[in-house]
Amino acid sequence: MDFKDYYSTMGVARDATQDEIKRAYRKLARKYHPDVSKEPDATERFQELGEAYEVLKDPEKRAAYDQLGSSWRAGEEFRPPPDWDAGFEFRGGGFTGPGAHGFSDFFEELFGRMHAERDSRAAHAVRMRGEDHHARVVVEVEDAYRGATRTIRLRVPEVTEDGHVVARERTLNVHIPKGIRPGQHIRLAGQGGPGIGSGPAGDLYLEVEFRHHGRFRVDGADVHMDVPVAPWEAALGAKVEVMTPSGPVGLTVPPGSQQGRRLRLRGRGLPGREPGDLYAVVQIVLPPADTEAGREAYREMARRFSFDPRAREGD
Repeated sequence: MDFKDYYSTMGVARDATQDEIKRAYRKLARKYHPDVSKEPDATERFQELGEAYEVLKDPEKRAAYDQLGSSWRAGEEFRPPPDWDAGFEFRGGGFTGPGAHGFSDFFEELFGRMHAERDSRAAHAVRMRGEDHHARVVVEVEDAYRGATRTIRLRVPEVTEDGHVVARERTLNVHIPKGIRPGQHIRLAGQGGPGIGSGPAGDLYLEVEFRHHGRFRVDGADVHMDVPVAPWEAALGAKVEVMTPSGPVGLTVPPGSQQGRRLRLRGRGLPGREPGDLYAVVQIVLPPADTEAGREAYREMARRFSFDPRAREGD
């Protein structure tokens, strides 16, 4: 996917003020409006301008986009890193407004999934009560097993008096409930936008995601993990100790276990009213043949076993 350089599209510097971005858009929108422009690519350029302005005019979108773009290098294929938007606090239901349709795949990949509708009742309520804020936070899988209190740092985009966008950081101590699942929300009452007049503050909703883990993979309420075993443990069976998200567990590897066999530990997935299961996936690890004794052991196996791993190919 190609990276969209919205600043280049608008013809402004990366440190441009919000007023400078607005003026640049108005000037270019008049130049490329399809109803008046004679440029052959007017329609395409006008749509690109609209997409760029949709991001850069909004301090929240702009701050997230700036962080994302800081790691991109010209000429490289762009792939947004996992959880790139975690930790940004934004108002309302999401980044994307109801008018942001028909933009590029780049825009949809970054902001499209955060779109949320707002009904007239919510718009009326915000006149008195503070606006609700939202953010995505990343926690460890182990936190869902035991519950935990974590320090969460959120970046709140703001516009300074001279029109520049900066990200103010605030720190919160958040209780992660036992049994939380990815996609669920933690509500922090009164931590959203300030009320108008004497109205109460809004709430802050934290959407939970699990950190990408090298050992644990979450699928709904179930958790999968790889368990390395030696060839003789897989062939003869063994009792091995494995470290699960809830702590060490004794696992029985049945004799004759093949690569990829799933061993189910009922009820040891994510906790809850209906707890998930934990699946230990057998990964057979070969001893290295990096010594003469090790190589001789493999030669002896070759002599003793009449085994062809490709015998059934083509059956």
